Amino acid sequence: MRLTPGSKTGSVRPHALLYPLGVWAVMAVIAVANGVFREVFLIPRIGDYPGHVASTALLVAAILLVLLVYFSRTPIDYERIEPIGIGVLWTALTVGFEFVVGYAEGTPVSVTLGQYDVLAGQVWIAVPIALLVSPLLFGRYLAR
Repeated sequence: MRLTPGSKTGSVRPHALLYPLGVWAVMAVIAVANGVFREVFLIPRIGDYPGHVASTALLVAAILLVLLVYFSRTPIDYERIEPIGIGVLWTALTVGFEFVVGYAEGTPVSVTLGQYDVLAGQVWIAVPIALLVSPLLFGRYLAR
């Protein structure tokens, strides 16, 4: 059964964002597990920077896999604009989550912002970019 209420008006239907919120929660759990894996396994074995790079690559791969599965099996027939809204939602939630966790841990905002500094060799920006772009790619071509 396809969920298709609404019209092709260019607006985002509320139910079209509810399922993706659940998917984002799954990805958040995966991201936390990835962070534990990075701190416990990767960094002690390969070092701080290589551990962060490997962890980011693993997280992006996991995100792409989850989204590939979600968009190929979703019961929602997404309208043209909705994958853009999903990407923006996931990106905002992820960046917001990073800043809230950083604040709760007492991390200065400048340190959290530094994680997005590509010119300083930081690769974390790949995660929000994957979250922003992948719904456009997968939602457009895989959703039924």
